[in-house]
This record gives sequence, structure tokens and C-alpha cells, in this order.
Amino acid sequence: MADARTPAPTRPEHHQGPCGSGRSGSVHGENKLTRRRSVAGLVADASGGPLRRTMGLSQLTLLSVGATLGTGIFVVLGEAVPEAGPAVVVSFVVAGVTALFSALSYAELAGMIPGAGSSYSYTYATLGELVAWVCGWCLILEYGVSVAAVAVGWGQYVNELLQLTVGWTLPDSLAAPPGDGGVLNVPAAVIVVLAMVVLLRGARESAVANAVMVTVKVVVLVMFCAVAFTAFHAGNFRPLFPLGTAGMTAGAASLFFSYIGFDAASTAGEEAKNPQRDLPRAIILSLALVTALYCAVALAAVGAMPWQRFAGTEATLSQVLLRSVGGGDLWPVLLSIGAVIATTSVVLTVQYGQIRILFAMSRDGLMPPLFSTVHPRTGVPRAGTVIVTAFVTVLAALIPLGALADATSIGTLFAFALVNLAVLILRRRSPDAPRGFRVPFAPLTPLLGVAACVYVMYGLGADTWIAFGAWMAAGLAVYGLYGIRHSALGRTATEEKTVQETAS
Repeated sequence: MADARTPAPTRPEHHQGPCGSGRSGSVHGENKLTRRRSVAGLVADASGGPLRRTMGLSQLTLLSVGATLGTGIFVVLGEAVPEAGPAVVVSFVVAGVTALFSALSYAELAGMIPGAGSSYSYTYATLGELVAWVCGWCLILEYGVSVAAVAVGWGQYVNELLQLTVGWTLPDSLAAPPGDGGVLNVPAAVIVVLAMVVLLRGARESAVANAVMVTVKVVVLVMFCAVAFTAFHAGNFRPLFPLGTAGMTAGAASLFFSYIGFDAASTAGEEAKNPQRDLPRAIILSLALVTALYCAVALAAVGAMPWQRFAGTEATLSQVLLRSVGGGDLWPVLLSIGAVIATTSVVLTVQYGQIRILFAMSRDGLMPPLFSTVHPRTGVPRAGTVIVTAFVTVLAALIPLGALADATSIGTLFAFALVNLAVLILRRRSPDAPRGFRVPFAPLTPLLGVAACVYVMYGLGADTWIAFGAWMAAGLAVYGLYGIRHSALGRTATEEKTVQETAS
């Protein structure tokens, strides 16, 4: 069946322009780069869009947990421990507090603007079109590259499982990217394509599959903690800061990748049954659960194995059980099975979020219209799903994990800082707008959120900053060549100006 755009219903009492922002007061700001969407227009788009509202609080919470709880703890922990030493537990806390500030801001804005665009939509209503584009471009980096990074981690645990069960692994030429001594990471590419197959079936089916996988991975991590604590040695934490506070900060910067995804619920704003109530709750509940699990796992892992032995490990948690806990291969096999399922869930849910953000950007005219073309039977942006899958598959097959994780972190931190600023701006511009949740102790909390993001970004390496700068330059070029010319808000402004000139 061919794709077809499902038109949003037009309400007699609220005429909608091309971008659904409403006839009166739809465009704020005279300059093309600073023109803004109205909050009412964004809400109208979300209310009349073609996506189907099928998710309740539990599905939204599990969506965020599914997008967060995966490669960050199963794989990236092995890269962060050599940077921070035993202070990696503190690094998790620092990264978690940074995420918490932004999570509170996300919760307030998600309750106000329950659309599919997440922080892209929030900045469009507050900081203008150019900054919204930059934020959306950062989200493409965050979601697209993080899916690739998670897929690489999935391949590591598949190899570990094969080694433990049949004594054979895929050759490096087929299981590692060129930068890590291989030719093509085939497992990473395969899992991205499999996630696409599930996503094409529809949001409800994807949510059910994710709920099963989230349950499995939470059980597996609790099992890891229970087993690893049997080999716990307090001496492994002395000294706590062998590499100084700079090492702890570097560890927090790397581990921030582990928290990426808690905002996934905000991308499901147009598929939530009661978004104003459930989105804020889902964001905060998911972050609380994930942070508790991360700290427990880090404490158990370092307590069971001296931090110096983490360097160079793949499938890190499995290696902790294999090297430091008795019982043969049983526990590592069970953990590897759980890790494969866990990372599958992350690939599925983060890829979902990427597709919904592109849907929102396309509906606003800043991306080609095929990204907002929804299949009439499944309610899924089918063309966008296939295109995103192709892009992520190439990244997963060719780029090493470390580079992917750091690139994801810097894009996310930048977007989070913008979300915290958006809360302050909307508090001033729309103080009486209905809010399902309010950030406590504002403006202090959002300002601390901005400062925390900048602090963690400071810990990232020069190569990551250079890559980020190149990505931003490419994004501005795309905006200049396509986005600014096709902006639906720009068309609305032109039409309103024509109407005013005719009337005068």
C-alpha cells in the first residue's frame, strides 16, 4: 500500500495555516532566523496530527527506560573506569545530577507542548527557528549516532555469548569497524535493520516488544549486582580518586552517554493518551530507576574487580563475572543473553525517537516532506523509518564505539542546555500557560542545569569538539540551502503579510 499523508482535521473555530500554528499570532519575530512557533500552534499540531494515541504512563516510562538502560552500562562502563578509577561511582552521580536538572526541565516543557519534536519544538517556541534547527540537528546527532553506538555494543555481547556457549566468535573482519581492525561490523548493522522491521509494524507493537525487553534487562542487572557483591572487596575503592578529580570529570563526560534516552518519552507526545499528565511523570520515573540501577551496578562491578583490570575489556559486565566470580560460565552466559536483549531494546526505542523528531522537523518544512509522510494502515512514518535505518546502519558498521559515544554526548548536552533555557524563557513569556509539572526552585534549577551541561562538555576531548563543530557547520549549510527556504512558518508569515497589505 502506498504511503499517504493523512491531513490534520481543520477545526472551524481555529483556522490552521500550513504549519498548523493558527491564523492569529502564529508567527513571532520579524527576522527569519528568530521567528518562533506559538505554543498554541505546537499544541494544535499535536492534537490534530496523524500519529495514533496508544501509550499510557507505563508504556511511556518503559520507553524512556528502554532508550536509556543499555550499552551505557553494559559496555561504556569499561571505557569510563580506566578514566576515573573507583571514582566512577561518583562519575555516575555527577552525570546523573546533570541529567536530573535537564529531566525536570523536560518534564515541564513536555507537559506544556506534548508534540513529537521534543527539545526541537521547545526551542522553536522560545529561541527561534535558527536555534531550533541547531537543536534538531543536535538531536539527529544524539539519537542517530547513539543508535549506532548501541548497535556496536550489541555486537560485542553477541560475540561474547558465542565464545561462552560454542567457543567460537565472528572474525574481526566481520565484527569490528575499520578503526578497530575490522572491515565491517555486521552484527551492529543487523540489529539496526531488525529494529526497523519492528518499528514498521506500529507504535503499539513496538511498545509491547520494548516492555518485554526492559523487564528482562532490569532482572539481569539486578542478578549481576547480587552475584558480583558476593566477590566484593572494599579495598578496590582505595584510593577513591587515583586519577584525581579531573579523571572523575572525564569519566562523567563519558558516562553521560549512559543517561541519554530518558527524554525519549517526550518524542512520543503525539502518541500518548494523556500527555500533559503522563509525560512529566514518565521522564522523572525513568531517570530515577535508571540512576539507582547504574550506581548499584558500578559499585558492584568495581567492588568485584580492581579498576586497573577494566582497561581494554569488551562486554565489560560479563568479564567482571568471568574473572572475579566463581561458578564457571553460567553467570556470564546469562548476563550476555540479558545484554543482547537490553541493547536490542535501546536500538528500538532510540531509533523510534529519531524518526519522530524528523517527523516534527519535516512537518515544519525544515526537512523534506517524506519524513512526515505517515502510512495510513500502521500510522508510522514509513519512508523516514527506512531512511534513518540506512543512515544508522552505515554508522554502526563503520565507526568505533568510543567515537560514537562521545559524539552522542556532546550533541545531547548542547540540546539539554537549550531545554533548560527554554523553561526560563517560557516562564517569562507565558507565565499563565497550563503546566502539568513545574520545575522546582526556578530559575535556579534550570540555570544549574545549563551550568552542569557546560561542565560535563568541558570534560570531552578536542577531537570530539572538532567533530561537533564540523557537524554543526554541515547542519547550518543544510538549513541555509533547504530549511530556511521551505520553512512552513516562513510561508505562514508571508501569507499573513499579504493579507495585512491587502486589507490596508
